[in-house]
Amino acid sequence: MDYEVNFRAGEYLVPREKWEVPHLMEHVVLGANEKFKKARLFQAEFEKNGAYTNAHTSVVSVGYEAECADFEWDRILDMLLLSVSKPLFLREEFKAEFGNIKDELVARSNNHFRTLAISMNEAQGLLAMTDRERLKMMKNVRRKDLIEHYERTHTTRNMRFIIAGELKGREAKIRKALESVQLPQGAERFSLPNELPLHLSRPAFIARASVKNVYFGINTFALKRFSNPDMDALEMVNTMLTATLHSRILGEARERGLVYSMDSGVDVARSHTGWWFGAQVMVKNAPALFEIIARELKRVRSGDISSKDLDAAKQYLLGRHQRSGQTVGGTMAGYGGRYFFDEVINNYHAIPERIRAVSRERITKVTKRMFSDKIGGLGVLTTSPSRRELAEHLNDQIQPLWSSK
Repeated sequence: MDYEVNFRAGEYLVPREKWEVPHLMEHVVLGANEKFKKARLFQAEFEKNGAYTNAHTSVVSVGYEAECADFEWDRILDMLLLSVSKPLFLREEFKAEFGNIKDELVARSNNHFRTLAISMNEAQGLLAMTDRERLKMMKNVRRKDLIEHYERTHTTRNMRFIIAGELKGREAKIRKALESVQLPQGAERFSLPNELPLHLSRPAFIARASVKNVYFGINTFALKRFSNPDMDALEMVNTMLTATLHSRILGEARERGLVYSMDSGVDVARSHTGWWFGAQVMVKNAPALFEIIARELKRVRSGDISSKDLDAAKQYLLGRHQRSGQTVGGTMAGYGGRYFFDEVINNYHAIPERIRAVSRERITKVTKRMFSDKIGGLGVLTTSPSRRELAEHLNDQIQPLWSSK
């Protein structure tokens, strides 16, 4: 069985100088509680049959998750709900987790893709803070801040959950456990943050002395929250461009020996839709890779999409969708993003037909739409300020995507 209990309780709900409050809070919530007076005692009992528990914090949400063997599903559900509803916020555990999170943030700051992505989000006016800044801000956090944030956000009206696994014959017991959780009702669920991204005419540039190649990210935004058919089309063209070793950008780049791998993805927020591309590439190969990226984006935007490419992308997405539901965790993940975001429960069985329905015309329309608001930009992380000229050259290669029709 898999569980996630989710609250809209992320960093956007605290002052910037208290940014680390939600993260520290979720660490301490999974510690000592009304029944277990130390975090280690709780974890020992929780994990004795191999169960797993963790928590995560984002700009929007705090989630508490668990996975366990089927035979102890009810015990683990009860323990997860106990930890969420009856934490003690012990002073000694606050101090311990304060130190643990410092170590975690130092480790995260060594992730160059993460550093670049956060720096780009900050530069484009989105809610974000680099790990180095977060370390500096930690001095502002007090134990009482965690308790106040917990009491404000951990209410039944602000709580959502997903439970996945064998549910037959268990519904009544699950319902009773959830309805018995001892949390206040609270006010209505918090509204999503309203972020408005900005265009970067010049690249965001980060220098790291130890990095000899080039990490880059490209973001583009539409000031519109896309419908399901439009998101399906955007996922489709994203697949056509980078998802496989025969895709139009990554496939050619690999064939020419320019880059080992490349990632891209789509995101939807309260009032905008985002599309990003990223990779690390050798300095000498970067201009050639950017030439491929700009050319292929212009091609799909103009409707130059072959039936072969479209059919291959559909076949890939159909197989990936089926594979994603082959585990309990995969099934839960398929519902979680959209449900926790805007409370829409995806119809899992309708997704294959949605994939098949994507047309060349809709792909062309949404690709144009992703550049028509002329909001995007480039971020580069590399060895030293002396590479800024390269970053400017790469930026010049892609800026026409937002300036041309």
